[in-house]
Amino acid sequence: MKKIITSASLAALGVASVQAAYAPGLSPQERSKLWTISATLRGFYDDNYLTQTKTQKRDSWGLELSPSLGVNIALDQTLIGFSYQYGMRYYEDRQKNSADHSHQIDFKLNHAFTERYKLSVTDNFVAAQEPQIIDPSGVTTTPLRTEGNNIRNTARIAFDAEVTPILELGVAYGNTVYDYDQRGPGSRSALLDRVEHLPELNARWKVMPNTVGLLGYQYSIVNHGSNDSLDQNTQFGAPFVDPEVRDSTSHFVFVGVDRTFTSQLSGQARVGAQFTDYPDALPGSPDSSTGPYADANATWKYNPGSYLQLGVKHMRNQTDVAFTFSGTPTLDQESTSVYGVINHRLAPRLAGSFLGQYQHSTFKGGNADGEVDHLVMAGVNFSYQVNAFLSADAGYNYDRLDSDLAGRSYTRNRVYLGLRASY
Repeated sequence: MKKIITSASLAALGVASVQAAYAPGLSPQERSKLWTISATLRGFYDDNYLTQTKTQKRDSWGLELSPSLGVNIALDQTLIGFSYQYGMRYYEDRQKNSADHSHQIDFKLNHAFTERYKLSVTDNFVAAQEPQIIDPSGVTTTPLRTEGNNIRNTARIAFDAEVTPILELGVAYGNTVYDYDQRGPGSRSALLDRVEHLPELNARWKVMPNTVGLLGYQYSIVNHGSNDSLDQNTQFGAPFVDPEVRDSTSHFVFVGVDRTFTSQLSGQARVGAQFTDYPDALPGSPDSSTGPYADANATWKYNPGSYLQLGVKHMRNQTDVAFTFSGTPTLDQESTSVYGVINHRLAPRLAGSFLGQYQHSTFKGGNADGEVDHLVMAGVNFSYQVNAFLSADAGYNYDRLDSDLAGRSYTRNRVYLGLRASY
């Protein structure tokens, strides 16, 4: 959801129709095209593009260009998809390195061995600066913008088997790698470079035609891999602190339900517990924790082209805060994220959308233990279809971080106006 707030809107151009024999997850428009290309050109104003405190923030006018390419090959039992999006943002305020460049690459492979046995493989690679693009999981690890070519790659493979008409079993494995450009003691690399493993098992039971119950288990392994000291004061003679002291393993156990109430209203919920251990924690740091886990959302499609979605997610997650003073480091944070989006068709050619998210995060361990971040993100967008080949959009985004930690709070306002062309 957060990614929608800041990423470019896209218009599609496609040729070469294909008959999509097996195309799960594709829209009718995507089913009719082998490949699509798109592009957006926008002008914008950002009053705090470095996400700094009030006394240090810098503003800038700028230009954004974002072309993309997508390919979907639908065969009898297999769907292969690929997309690439390039982003360039030019800031007139910056004397050197005035343009940021981002890359997003997606790959997917869905294969149905039979109607009962299915395989799914996905991979998402990004090189970016904005936190909503680097970490779009629904819970924000770092609310601050990070300069440089910061890389995240998320891969997942899943196999689902229909054992009986009412029972389905699934097994999956996910892997996420983070590699930040900034180096040195206390740098983004020291704080956030890591590899995350997430094997999972689930059983789905079709209770009624419109209701599916779920029992699930996930095992999370987080390994930090930077060679830089976690403590920024190491450069002034403080002892070296290995980022591995924040490594963790977590067991997620949960129950859930997916329910279709009507043709317009559906929802899903996952509720359980997260049990976390810190095998390499320093003396004086907690070596384990237990907390709730929840992930739920509901969608209401109240009119053609119009819908409302609300959701909430609660879990422990990594953090960009380690040391506020000397002592032991902060290990992670416990976050609750509440979000919503409404997309409304105002007229046949005019659509408007509003997106909002509030996140409450409590730091765990170290001198920051118990301190809180309050993060608010909101955005409004209007899109007008001039004709079949040209559309225009305009919007406003607002970010606000109120932190108990000194020198961390900020506000950010962005406005943009642009064109989207298709042929």
